[in-house]
Amino acid sequence: MKNKGCVVLGFLLYLLSFLALSSHAGQGDALGLFMWKKRFNGNAHTEEAKMGSSKLSVSSGDRRFRLSEIVQPQKGLKEKDKIKTLPGQPGNVKFHQYGGYVTVNEKAGRALFYYFVEAKKNKDVLPLIIWFNGGPGCSSLGFGAMDEIGPFRVSSDAKTLYKNKFAWNNVANVLFIESPAGIGFSYTNTSSDFEVTGDQSTADDAYIFLMNWLERFPEYKNRKLYLTGESYAGHYVPQLALTILKHNKEGNQSIDLQGIAIGNPVLDDRDDEEISTPRFEYLLSHNLISDEIMESIRAKCDCSKYVSGRIEESCYKSLIQTVPATLNIVPDNIYGPFCKNNVTAKPKRHSIQFYDPCSEKYVLAYLNRPEVQSAIHANVTELNYPWKGCSDFLYKPEKWADSVHSVLPILKELLDNRIRVLVYSGDIDFIVPVTCTKTSLKRLNLKEKFPWYAWNSSSETGGLFVEYEEGLTFATVRGAGHMVPSYQPERALMLIKYFLDGVPLPALDPPEVE
Repeated sequence: MKNKGCVVLGFLLYLLSFLALSSHAGQGDALGLFMWKKRFNGNAHTEEAKMGSSKLSVSSGDRRFRLSEIVQPQKGLKEKDKIKTLPGQPGNVKFHQYGGYVTVNEKAGRALFYYFVEAKKNKDVLPLIIWFNGGPGCSSLGFGAMDEIGPFRVSSDAKTLYKNKFAWNNVANVLFIESPAGIGFSYTNTSSDFEVTGDQSTADDAYIFLMNWLERFPEYKNRKLYLTGESYAGHYVPQLALTILKHNKEGNQSIDLQGIAIGNPVLDDRDDEEISTPRFEYLLSHNLISDEIMESIRAKCDCSKYVSGRIEESCYKSLIQTVPATLNIVPDNIYGPFCKNNVTAKPKRHSIQFYDPCSEKYVLAYLNRPEVQSAIHANVTELNYPWKGCSDFLYKPEKWADSVHSVLPILKELLDNRIRVLVYSGDIDFIVPVTCTKTSLKRLNLKEKFPWYAWNSSSETGGLFVEYEEGLTFATVRGAGHMVPSYQPERALMLIKYFLDGVPLPALDPPEVE
């Protein structure tokens, strides 16, 4: 009965994710389902993982590649990938765009789709940013490029685009990769690939992609590189960074990796899964549960020891009281409305400052238009037709070969090798709450360079910020949900700009007191 009770609780805590997934298939919903199924399929963290074992956590970078074996000829492909114009694109666009495929395994017929936008100005000197979305199983094209940091957003008619004045190609050249194969327009001709898809294979393929893409775009070979992403990219980004770092050390190549930036990231199962003390503390801090419920949980539950669904009846009775608060909110934005509209005949009035909760529907319809797929050079196969924001068969733990229990040892290794790390959290996200991320980062035992302070965004509080001597910075973003650049695009652009510049965010000066 105890196991059944915990399974019921887990299901109820993520019932909203199931409902939301059927309507717009967001990456936050995919992650919620993945973490829930990971626990109840018997893949919960072990005692060894709880101790932060690097043996379990540092999996990426173990495989080695010779450039002569993985890099294929790329002559003429850059010109072939150039996008003339996107359907419905606004006028006066002066930067170049590219879209196409990079083969990562010729024998298996496996290729990853990319979309690349050059910087609006100074493209020859500005750094290269690579962006990954999470899930696992969600598209960096549909979410990252078209709904977050790309140069355009999709209008409600799903036919026209409008400019994102806070796009990240204001400060860098930006490359979006649909990774791993099976996501979005990326594909494989070998169905057995999906039996081994996981953290390790994703890092391997992303590395092979990068080496071939740099051969196709050789002007970026010596450019400063930053890896970025959100959600389950909290796994993808550090693991790819570690792979690059280890190959650099062995002299296989010299990629100028400067840093990584991860938003609302999955860092450690102990804190991020659905039954964790920081998660319930988040509900308390936002007045979604009472002090009495929280006190009962603290007294009757030891959330750190629940493995594979084992839970005491007294704790279960306390936890079940938290369910009503989670059933009628959007989990990736606890103050946001549900989407109640479909694609419209004519574009509605829009503002980049106010996120439309139905925008994912507009993107879905836009990217399924044949003329759009033709313009970006996407090949539609049975695997990726119709195009979907999240590929459900990839974020199922039984279809995910490996998911490390903690990336904290990887972050530690990156910091030890002077790779700068930015972690940021939207403060209205319940998928990966800021309380969970703060708890995870404390496990690194870093030393603060200066006390926490409020940072300034257009003369308002953008959030809180702290920098550590070891090279990690952590920022909260006020009013942002799981996809920070969607909800707070201006603040997100500030975050990445100051990180690229290597300077702290500007402090919000307190008012003078007479």
